[in-house]
Formats: sequence, structure tokens, C-alpha cells
Amino acid sequence: MRPTRLAVPFILIVGTLACARDTGAPARDSAAANASTSTAPVVAGTALAAPHIGPAGEWQMPAGDYAGSRYSELAQITPANVKNLHAAWTFSTGVLRGHEGQPLVVGNTMYVVTPYPNVGYALDLATEGQPLKWKVRPENAQAAVGLACCDVVNRGAAYADGKIFYNLLDGHTVAVDAASGKLLWRTQMGQLGKGETMTMAPIVVKGKVR
Repeated sequence: MRPTRLAVPFILIVGTLACARDTGAPARDSAAANASTSTAPVVAGTALAAPHIGPAGEWQMPAGDYAGSRYSELAQITPANVKNLHAAWTFSTGVLRGHEGQPLVVGNTMYVVTPYPNVGYALDLATEGQPLKWKVRPENAQAAVGLACCDVVNRGAAYADGKIFYNLLDGHTVAVDAASGKLLWRTQMGQLGKGETMTMAPIVVKGKVR
């Protein structure tokens, strides 16, 4: 899978009650058929334009789906129990700049990408203390810091086919093996000499990274 060119210091995890799930928000063309069986709340005249990617409880791409809805079928947090939320554990990335990329969750692993220098982390959610599984720091030209228009943030990664994809501030896209953290490839997408930097999250569509 190759890209096609188009042009928090702390993570805070909160705990609450045992997990329960809805059956999901119905799509536009099946809303009437599902209305009688779904336990999800229905808002008249609204619908998600795309289904959630991956199992409920996982977050495999930025914003959760191709519509960018950020909708989750999980029903663990409710108006009744939200007051009981509390910090369960924290993880410091060691980077003291704006963290704008939402973590990915695939299986029992959380994936995080920091602002420049765009370090990637994998955390084991199945083990007490959520220990680090791997860390990767691809080569990333420091000259990009002085060229970026709007801070040196990174808006996250995408997962597909056992790989984590994310962009570097210096205009490169990288692919990392999700299991081992091995850097698989690095491809130039922008040119620092023309003042180009990259902070956007990639998206994977039909085997292409965009």
C-alpha cells in the first residue's frame, strides 16, 4: 500500500461503569427498517453518511468514519454516570506542544502520534499499567519547524491492513508495522524548499493512502 499525492503532552484515560453497547445508528437508507429494533437514540431527519470503521469500541481512522462524524456506538458513558468519571492512568509523550491527533485503538492497542518530532507510540491496553509496546521516531527534518504556519501539531494516524500510517511535519508519509513498530516505508509528499509542511491525518481508501 503506497500513498497517492494530495497535495497530549499527556493522554488522560477515564474510567466508568461496565461497558454496554447500542446496536448502532442506522444508515440513511435503512433507518425505517432498523427503527423498531435499534436501541440507539433516533433524531428525526438526521443520519450518518458512512458506517463506523471497525468493531464498536475500536477507533481505526481519524474521526471514526469517512464522514468524519466521530460517532461511537458505545453506551458506557451516560448522563447518569458521567459524574463518576475519574483518571485511571496517564501517559506522557514528553513533547510539550499542542496534541491535536486523536489516539487510535485497534484490538487491545492504543496508537498515539506526537507533534513534531512526530514520535509514534503503541500502548498495551490489555496489561495493567498500559505499558509501552513500541516507540518509533522516523527521520524528520528540523527545518520544517520554522516553516510550519500553524504550530507543529500532528492530527493523527490511520490504520489499515496491519499498518499504522501517519504524516511527518517535513512532508513525508510513513507506514509502520502495527505489531512491531518497524518502519516499513517513508515517502516524500511535500517539499520544504517550497515551504510545504504536513500536519494533516492521512486517510486510507481502497488500498491507497491519501
